[in-house]
Amino acid sequence: MGAKRSPDLSPLPVAALRLPAATVDGLAAVGLRRIGDLHALPRATLAARFGPELLRRLDQAYGRLDEPLSPRLPVPPHSVRLALPEPITTAEAIAEALRRLLTALCAGLENTGEGARRLRLELHRVDRRLEDTPQTLVIGTGHPVRRPDALMRLFAQKLDRVEPGPGLELMVLSATEAGPLAAAQAALDGGADGQPELGELMDRLGNRLGERAVLRLVPRQSWLPERSVAPASAFSEASGGALWPTDRPRPVRLLAPPEPIEAMALVPDDPPAMFLWRGVQHRIRRADGPERIEAEWWRRDGEPRDYYRVEDEAGHRFWVYRQGLYRPGVAALWFLHGFFG
Repeated sequence: MGAKRSPDLSPLPVAALRLPAATVDGLAAVGLRRIGDLHALPRATLAARFGPELLRRLDQAYGRLDEPLSPRLPVPPHSVRLALPEPITTAEAIAEALRRLLTALCAGLENTGEGARRLRLELHRVDRRLEDTPQTLVIGTGHPVRRPDALMRLFAQKLDRVEPGPGLELMVLSATEAGPLAAAQAALDGGADGQPELGELMDRLGNRLGERAVLRLVPRQSWLPERSVAPASAFSEASGGALWPTDRPRPVRLLAPPEPIEAMALVPDDPPAMFLWRGVQHRIRRADGPERIEAEWWRRDGEPRDYYRVEDEAGHRFWVYRQGLYRPGVAALWFLHGFFG
């Protein structure tokens, strides 16, 4: 018999190694997006930059390191159950039983200073056999919550999926994921500070459309404006990253991607005296810059950019940049990237 061949995992994304999100983002930032990209680097370098967890997951994926698996599911730290004296079949009775479960579960969360991030409701019918799995409803939230009314509104979107059959005899509610939730100071008018309505709207949309359909922008470590933020699930924890600098102006609106313009500068390193964009000519009366943003060191095809803040005769303010360094005899490439005001 021939030797057992290792699976070819090179085309798979590094996220397939079940790495933490921060590690996946860090690998992507330096151009390591596929498992095959990791093979070109020394193991010592990978361990020093991203920690031993990366090498451990890589060895487990190729079978060089054992990974014991247990078929037993972890016991949720917060769980309540309601055994019904008589089977229930109506939507009103099921909703009332769920309210009782939510009240009891949230009381337990309050005792530990936590809020639910993901809830699972199991419904057991009287005709269920031992080998049958119970009906299950799952909801998630973008932030820890322990308000029974808010959680009930999320479950209400899914209760019509329950098939009680001859009746339900047992309901089990578990908080499979929870997070710290400290007491919040109420506003002077008795309401809560912040934007709880926005959070509840995101939760309702996420549970109705799916968690992947509700996104938010999170900061990413890059000086290039179009790469300084990245979309992330509204249900995931906020990831770290560098925000745009606060010591220099940035436009309120960016073009994606930047649009090429025809510009004329009196001196190669000067701001443009005029530019043509979408068939409209803009004559510049004020300008500030340049601000040079270098290309990311791991991108071989990157060139530096010289950004200018310019204002035309009509008072419109733009963010334009020249791509690359000045080269005699070569026409400069100019782009419009954003708008101020």
